[in-house]
Amino acid sequence: MRVKNKPSEKNKISVYVYDLLCMLFAAGLVFILTVTNFFSRLDYMTTDALYQTPRGVSGQIKIIGIDEKTLEKYGPINTWSRSVYADLIRKLTEDEENKPDIIGLDIQFSGHVDEAGDLAFADAAKEFGDTVVVGQFKYADMPEIDANGIPYYPVKDMYLPYDELAKVCHIGYSNVSQDSDGTVRRISTENSYNGITYKSFPWMIYKTYCEKRNTEPQDYRIDRYGRSIIDYSGRPGDYEFVSLEDVLEGRIDPRAFADCIVLVGAYTPGMMDNYNVPTGGAQQMYGVEIHANILQAFMQNRFSVNGDPYVFASIFALAAALVVLAFRKMRVIGASVCGIAAIVAELIFGRFMHNNNGIVISIIYFPVVLIFFYIYILVKKYLQEYLNKTRILKAFSKYVAPQIIQEISSTGNYKVSLGGESRDISALFVDIRGFTTMSEALSPEDVVAILNQYLALTTKAVFDNMGTLDKFVGDCTMAVFNSPFDLDDYEFKSVCAAMDIAMGSEPLNNRIEEQFGRKIGFGVGVNCGPAVTGNIGCDFRMDYTAIGDTVNTAARLEANAGAGKVYISDVLYARVKERVDVEEVGVIPLKGKKNGVVVYSVTAVHKDIPAPSPEEMERRRKLYCVAGNMPEEDSVKSDEKDD
Repeated sequence: MRVKNKPSEKNKISVYVYDLLCMLFAAGLVFILTVTNFFSRLDYMTTDALYQTPRGVSGQIKIIGIDEKTLEKYGPINTWSRSVYADLIRKLTEDEENKPDIIGLDIQFSGHVDEAGDLAFADAAKEFGDTVVVGQFKYADMPEIDANGIPYYPVKDMYLPYDELAKVCHIGYSNVSQDSDGTVRRISTENSYNGITYKSFPWMIYKTYCEKRNTEPQDYRIDRYGRSIIDYSGRPGDYEFVSLEDVLEGRIDPRAFADCIVLVGAYTPGMMDNYNVPTGGAQQMYGVEIHANILQAFMQNRFSVNGDPYVFASIFALAAALVVLAFRKMRVIGASVCGIAAIVAELIFGRFMHNNNGIVISIIYFPVVLIFFYIYILVKKYLQEYLNKTRILKAFSKYVAPQIIQEISSTGNYKVSLGGESRDISALFVDIRGFTTMSEALSPEDVVAILNQYLALTTKAVFDNMGTLDKFVGDCTMAVFNSPFDLDDYEFKSVCAAMDIAMGSEPLNNRIEEQFGRKIGFGVGVNCGPAVTGNIGCDFRMDYTAIGDTVNTAARLEANAGAGKVYISDVLYARVKERVDVEEVGVIPLKGKKNGVVVYSVTAVHKDIPAPSPEEMERRRKLYCVAGNMPEEDSVKSDEKDD
């Protein structure tokens, strides 16, 4: 039986050490994963879902796209005369009172195409005065390592607009960088080449926008590498778009662009200027739309940066250690609630840091480690419970019948109450008659051999009838029925076990006589009634047994039973009288009892006769409880038996 002892100091220390190791491992794992961003792609996906929530695009930014319709009308873009762009600027600015604020062209204009068209475009841009065009860096094919140990691609060359255009326009570079998963999430707003610092295309538009309003550009967040995370305002296709062909052909009223920032750029996949973005899902976004999102972020001062990984890794490492300790101390439901609460708190903290401080935190490693430890501790507890159950079942297999063990294993009802509980039971005692005389006449080895055969018989009889083997005391065997588990029809099963012992004694006697030249006899006593069952003893030594008057009476009945006899009390007989044949022994005074007990000697049992109904059995159990104290009107008379 399982005994719950107080843990020793050594065990306490082992538990403390194990708790500490779990906490350190969880903290170390969170810290290392966060600092290294080991699962960067998973982290990108999570931060995109948490932080990249489109907030609505600005109607002040409009896009004129070079789409399929435009290319069908005017042919491939590299064959165009730049007079096309001159016509576009003049058409948009022909109404002096209703013209755009700024025109930005996300198109590469390096080198000359045709002199007349190039000059016409430069003249139109000069006349408007607020035109922004792009340059483009060409990066080296192989990365280099900077002073901080960070790999980067150095600028190898710079493609700038042709001179006439460069002199009359603002220039910003159009390069966008992609993360390791090919998604555009961050920008570097300035870069240098040949000692000259260039600003990005959206920044130059924003700077021009501020100059027209006589305001200073707002400072924006950058990390230690000079980068900012783009807070996208919209999804692909959200910004108002019209076809360049429609504008040039006069199907769009130019006044629709009054006081707006107009961006012109590629708007078809064939021009290879489309990218994955956090808000795109499976859809890509054109470069001109990305610049529109960046421009709006400048105008609304909505840029974020990655938080210091060492600071937040330390915070989450400490939190993980505490939560894992809680996992170790809590039950499954409490641990589940604690884990969910910790993860929700981290998500709220991440949103707060982003919305109020513009800091993006890697949030996946804290929940990943918590889930790992939750599953680990859950599996460990399950295995411990399984091993405990296995040990308990193995221990019970020495006391109770295999059928009961099988039922316990299948139902999981294997816990036994510590301490005592009152139960109605049947108690069985069996003893060898003349054991002391036999022990003196035989060698110790022969005595043990005889005793083992006898105990094997009694144990089998008890187990075959689903009883619990309580103990062996020398040549005495004690068994109980209906303890520690409920057992149907336990009174009759206890009588059957007693008769199986009596019936098995004859062939056993024959074997013992052949082997040792001696005969032995068994006396069996059985009684039923209330008893206290449970673990009885002290902290360092406990024994599962049954105690009380019911048990004492059964022992006294066994002491009075002759060899081969099964004595039962009147209480037990009253409960099983339809299914047993008995001979009345009469009233026998029993040691320790004030009144004598009517005793019956069982001669046969009838297993084919069905048991009374559960209601009737319950009535009998309430009525016939204590041997020697039965109601006079309900006492069992021999003439009733004979009838």
